Amino acid sequence: MWAYIVRRLVQALFILFIITLLTFLLTHYSSDPMAQYATKQGMTAADREALRHSLGLDQPVFPNQYFKWLGLALQGNLGLSFFSKQPVLLMIQQRLPMTLILMGTAEVFIIGISLVLGLVAAVKQYSFTDNLITSLSFVGYSMPIFFIALGCIEIFAVEFKLWGLPYLPTGADIWNPKDPIQMARHLVLPVFCLVAIQTAGYSRFLRSSILEVLGLDYVRTARAKGLSNRSVLFKHALRNAVLPFVTIIGLDIPFLLGGALVTESVFSWPGMGRLFWEYAERGDYPVVLGVLLLTSSAVVLFTIIVDVAYTVVDPRIRLD
Repeated sequence: MWAYIVRRLVQALFILFIITLLTFLLTHYSSDPMAQYATKQGMTAADREALRHSLGLDQPVFPNQYFKWLGLALQGNLGLSFFSKQPVLLMIQQRLPMTLILMGTAEVFIIGISLVLGLVAAVKQYSFTDNLITSLSFVGYSMPIFFIALGCIEIFAVEFKLWGLPYLPTGADIWNPKDPIQMARHLVLPVFCLVAIQTAGYSRFLRSSILEVLGLDYVRTARAKGLSNRSVLFKHALRNAVLPFVTIIGLDIPFLLGGALVTESVFSWPGMGRLFWEYAERGDYPVVLGVLLLTSSAVVLFTIIVDVAYTVVDPRIRLD
């Protein structure tokens, strides 16, 4: 087990090196932060050249700029934002808790609701309940997240307010993130949108996985021994059926750190997704690279954690 983990960690370092190199080159060649100053009044060509030199943009992208950034990143220094002049690590630390609150809350509901819907749909295969869950899942899965978000704002915020009903706030409302009541009210709509999209796919995947396991020989043997359907489902079938489900959850969790770009933008949620979008538009390399480094590191780490979790869920799996 430990030899496997060490081997995977060594591989992870090489993968992260490739990821950081590619993202560094792509972000640097995709936009120019100096374009923000091209039309700024009072700034001459000499001023722009001096600014480019002070930001280190006059050096070759590879290897000079890349290895300088990588060396500082290994020391925990992600540099300064070109525009806010704040340390990138501090900016991430300020936004990350808000993203974890939003995405963590959504993921809890997603997993719980998906398990229930997937189980019910599999047990009641081809029934009215199964067809209803399937239809709703396809509708939810095919809907763009921005369409659901704008629809929720129109109904639960705008129309409810016009009808004199208790309404939910939108991203345009000014609120205090330190107030738990206000935060809970602002969480409802973005969490609902994320749950509606993700649950649709999760539940369908889990239903297929459960149905596949229910058709295996050992499940039929358990039923032939006289075990109840409840015992067969929860003690024999479900544990093996959730293995692929664990993989999906394990690979989705790292992206919680990156935030939900569209959802956070529509609802003005001050999280990582909105941070990434705001500074990517400006070509602010340090902020973009900081967010990408955090997300990619989490993906690589959680891939290893998922492999180890397999041995807990299914004792037959050995990583030696």
